[in-house]
Amino acid sequence: MLSVVIPTLNSQNTLPHLLEQLSGKVDDIVISDGGSTDDTLSIAIKSGARLAMGCKGRGWQLARGAKWASLNADDEHWLLFLHADCVLSENWLTSIDAHIKKYPERAGYFKLKLSDTGWRPRLMERIVGLRCRFWQLPYGDQGLLISRSHYQDIGGFPNWDLFEDVKIIEALRGHLRPLKADIYTDAGKYKQDGYWRRSVKNFKLYRAYKAGASQENLVKSYYP
Repeated sequence: MLSVVIPTLNSQNTLPHLLEQLSGKVDDIVISDGGSTDDTLSIAIKSGARLAMGCKGRGWQLARGAKWASLNADDEHWLLFLHADCVLSENWLTSIDAHIKKYPERAGYFKLKLSDTGWRPRLMERIVGLRCRFWQLPYGDQGLLISRSHYQDIGGFPNWDLFEDVKIIEALRGHLRPLKADIYTDAGKYKQDGYWRRSVKNFKLYRAYKAGASQENLVKSYYP
């Protein structure tokens, strides 16, 4: 059994395409919404997805969605966490099936692609690939495939607003492998802020997180 958990907040422009990709190919879709005021909820309902409503904050939403997805699940239940603005390559399902059969004890993540042209996004993709290879540190926009039992053993996503993806990946070190499929994510924030400027900002925030900064201070720095 494969359940997909998608955190949303006013995601009407990107969610329909992802739901179309998933429709009929997974056993369960849980939309964990943080208070959308657009058509996100009606889009989710029309698609047949289940809704997990509550406070916003990606960590909170992912944890809540996983809890809903795990209700009445069997022993071979797997969870796939995706962001609402992602697009999966055509071979996403076959790569997941292969991973589950060959590496049931490991979690998986997709290879990142940015929806932009030019050398800057290609360089960023290369840097992310090196980060994943040598540091084993994929971020949340690369998706996460994990068995429900493994997810529960490591404590799941923390109820955080930021770095919830880093926290769970740190708990999975040594039990991660890349899936043989790509995930395309919106490059809008990189184009708006500038690739270099945004990368430096993210790295500074990561250092602050590793130094023990509180969630409150991290959120203030991320959303000035």
